Amino acid sequence: MTVHDNHPRRDSLLSRQKIVDAQNKGLLADSALIAHGRGEAFDYLLGECTIPSARRAEEESVNRLAAARRPVISLNGNSTVLAGRDAVKLAALMGCKIEINIFYRTASRVNLLSQTLNLIKNEVASENPSDEITSEIWSQMVAGVEILGMSPDARIPGLEGPRANCCSQGIHSADTVLVPLEDGDRCEALIQMGKQVLVVDLNPLSRTARTANVTIVDNVSRAFNEMVKIALEKPAPLDIAWDNRTALIDAIDTMGKAAIRSFNQTTN
Repeated sequence: MTVHDNHPRRDSLLSRQKIVDAQNKGLLADSALIAHGRGEAFDYLLGECTIPSARRAEEESVNRLAAARRPVISLNGNSTVLAGRDAVKLAALMGCKIEINIFYRTASRVNLLSQTLNLIKNEVASENPSDEITSEIWSQMVAGVEILGMSPDARIPGLEGPRANCCSQGIHSADTVLVPLEDGDRCEALIQMGKQVLVVDLNPLSRTARTANVTIVDNVSRAFNEMVKIALEKPAPLDIAWDNRTALIDAIDTMGKAAIRSFNQTTN
């Protein structure tokens, strides 16, 4: 697919094509396109950019990952396809494990996602993101990122079905979990386990967004890219006054104003 550099929605169209290509290769379930399209609708109202409250949530998420003792990044199919490279970079910088956890779990799909993430690791190892890190050290940091999820040996209490499966050395024992594109049931279950749950969700009204400790209302590709940039800076102290509800209200307000502007433009 060819998209001109000056196309106003170039990034969105390229992301959509990535999902299509990955689905054709068997990495994603049929519902992946529906989920992505739903997110695109909210992103359109955000102006397809990272709003200030989302940037603050990204900073808070990085700070909480830095303060965690056992941080884990949980990736599903869409987030692997759209943000896998930056997820590996963030995991290397933060000392996180990565665990594959997908709603429509099949052995072949998990195997393909694991292969994809390990290929990404090999590529990212040669892409040193900072002059302050030697190439040798960066390669070691990336090599140290564990990819889990192939052989789950534990379950999340209160959940039914495949999404309850997890790894005892990953999500189950984590104190902080970064979960892009999460479903509400599992977010609530992770909170009940006493974990800090950080999510990326373009829908500020979703149960996931309203349940999480920190919600980043942003496109998953932009969110991980921004968090890598933030992680390359020195993490700041945690914001003890962090108010997730305020961040969600700001996102809703931004979307509402965008909808009104669009309506006025079409009726005037």
